[in-house]
Amino acid sequence: MNTVISVRIDKDVKASAQEVANSAGLTLSTLVNAYLRQVAATRRIELYAPEQMTPKLEKLIAEVEAELKSGKASKEFTNVEEFLADLKK
Repeated sequence: MNTVISVRIDKDVKASAQEVANSAGLTLSTLVNAYLRQVAATRRIELYAPEQMTPKLEKLIAEVEAELKSGKASKEFTNVEEFLADLKK
């Protein structure tokens, strides 16, 4: 037996979630139903909210990207031995 629930949600969040659901071939209702089934089955609520970057972090990332582009950053290493050998040069 099915039941109907009503949830208030930000218009933009709904549109974004619908876009994600549609890209996977699902309706928003199916997506919500699947999540609620997962909560019921696992007895766990898992939420994810990406952290917003601070201006300081954005500046640091820009500096690192500039170093990488200019070749000032160290090369990549595939293992610790390779890294240590490079340090001894």
